[in-house]
Amino acid sequence: MNESIPVSRTTDHGTARLMPDVDRERAWLLTVDGAPQSYVDLDDPAYLEFEYARRLGHVLDTVAETGRALDVVHLGGGALTLPRYVAATRPGSRQDVVEADRGLLELVTEQLPLPAGSGIALHAADARDWLRAAPDDLADVLIADVFGGSRVPAHLTTLAYVRTAERVLRPDGVYLANLADAAPFGFLRSQLATLAAVFEEIALVAEPAVLRGRRFGNVVVAASHRPLDKAALARRTAADAFPARVEHGAAVRRFTGPARPVEDADAVPSPEPPDGAFGIG
Repeated sequence: MNESIPVSRTTDHGTARLMPDVDRERAWLLTVDGAPQSYVDLDDPAYLEFEYARRLGHVLDTVAETGRALDVVHLGGGALTLPRYVAATRPGSRQDVVEADRGLLELVTEQLPLPAGSGIALHAADARDWLRAAPDDLADVLIADVFGGSRVPAHLTTLAYVRTAERVLRPDGVYLANLADAAPFGFLRSQLATLAAVFEEIALVAEPAVLRGRRFGNVVVAASHRPLDKAALARRTAADAFPARVEHGAAVRRFTGPARPVEDADAVPSPEPPDGAFGIG
């Protein structure tokens, strides 16, 4: 962009706004209908401002040896923060980004263009529809960060959806999701039960205050058929400015409790965040 001035546009699913960060020369915040969605620094794509994005980045850093190229599917585009991160930290990666809001994709790529040769392919499509049509064993990592406004759409919370996602992953692939909930954690527990019905290994990453039910917040969930490097992940998340805790194994099973997997007929969106939960200060 030639000038650091805000840009607003009505897209397919809301009003998107790109606002410059006064402290970083080519960094931008994306909001949709006033809710913060993404932050990207064009000069430093490995910089992750949002806490949940850093935690997703920590998992990405630990799923394979440093620098190894990966095939990654991103459900939800935003400002393409994590695709840019993977392209910078794992050169040569092949990435597919699926975003239902075509107008948002057009705004982001027009105002915050991807570098040449990024290996990032963009698809304007519903996430679940795109997965149904995708081939088996396509990806090493699948990241679900889809929010309609501030809520995860109901059709991306079900057992049928998770089974489709698992089919698209390779046998040693990793599924990642950014979820949001608060005590008594009915939504989060149901999602853990749904993932556990398909994957052997489940880990979650969140601030202790969120897990203790003191406030609404993001929880990053990782699921796979192979053990994750939870020790390395715990070291990285504990070193953040806002440290997070990694839970796995019996702790996750206790947290999940009697929750049952979600069937399509019973699916509901994630809970509405309380006022100010994800606002801009």
